[in-house]
Amino acid sequence: MGLFSAITAKLKGGLAKTREVFVSGLRSLLLGRKLDEATIAEIRRRLIEADVGVKTTDRFVTRIEEDFRAGKIDRGEQVLDYLKSELKAMWPAQDRELRFAVQKPTVILVTGVNGAGKTTSISKLAKQLQSRGLKVMLGACDTFRAGAVRQLEIWGERLGIDVIKGQQGGDPAAVAFDACQAAKSRGVDVLILDTAGRLQTQDPLMRQLTKIRSVVGKQIPGGPHEVLLVLDATAGQNALRQAEEFNKAIAAGNPGDSSDKPQGVTGIFLAKLDGTARGGIVVAVREVTSIPVKFVGIGETPDDVQPFDPEQFVDALFEQ
Repeated sequence: MGLFSAITAKLKGGLAKTREVFVSGLRSLLLGRKLDEATIAEIRRRLIEADVGVKTTDRFVTRIEEDFRAGKIDRGEQVLDYLKSELKAMWPAQDRELRFAVQKPTVILVTGVNGAGKTTSISKLAKQLQSRGLKVMLGACDTFRAGAVRQLEIWGERLGIDVIKGQQGGDPAAVAFDACQAAKSRGVDVLILDTAGRLQTQDPLMRQLTKIRSVVGKQIPGGPHEVLLVLDATAGQNALRQAEEFNKAIAAGNPGDSSDKPQGVTGIFLAKLDGTARGGIVVAVREVTSIPVKFVGIGETPDDVQPFDPEQFVDALFEQ
């Protein structure tokens, strides 16, 4: 059984804006209509606007054009069926479950830019781990902003979870060290480390992330066992660049002393999916990077999170 029980109704609700603008728009364009070159051009525009990505859009539209000119399709309804089928086929079989250490504690490193919804995503993850009877601890490694530490503390208080912190402006890697030591001494099952909201263009901060990754690996064998990158679904194509740069920084901090250790970002937590009409970013992330989307945030409360299941996602997207 997975970490979360799938609640399809919540996923449908979270995709309401994307479905209204993207899928409903395509239906109004295609249903009951004969296909022509102008309609195919409009399909391309709508796929791009939904942030499906240029590469994916070109592939889909090229295939539609080829089949249309070969006389294999001539109705809009056929295009809808084709798009739904192709979207479902995009995701290969991947392990989308959280990785747990053989011997506790399991360390989950969470990173992402400011404003992506990182702290809220951490609270959602912590709540669900608690619901499985696991003892969770949080490490406030974002020492650059007092507000970030306090926000994490507030969530810790609400959930009854200990938070390890340091001095404002102190060394984030030192907080990670202390948190690892505390987790081991207190018999914690899962340690979740928050990190500074780095911009992927700020090289010194990215190096600090690499340092944290290295410190954790030295303190806890195999750690971090999971490295989750929180991406803001409303950020569109900029999220793809973030995924590439954060993955490089995390991989650079891997001491490389074990072949089974994660080499970079192991999963994506796509936050704020309910707040955008451009949920096609899930598709673009898959096309550009092999990093699996593991969770999607579909609301503000700790319960508003879903495991990412490609087939359920596409079904919810095309739900009438």
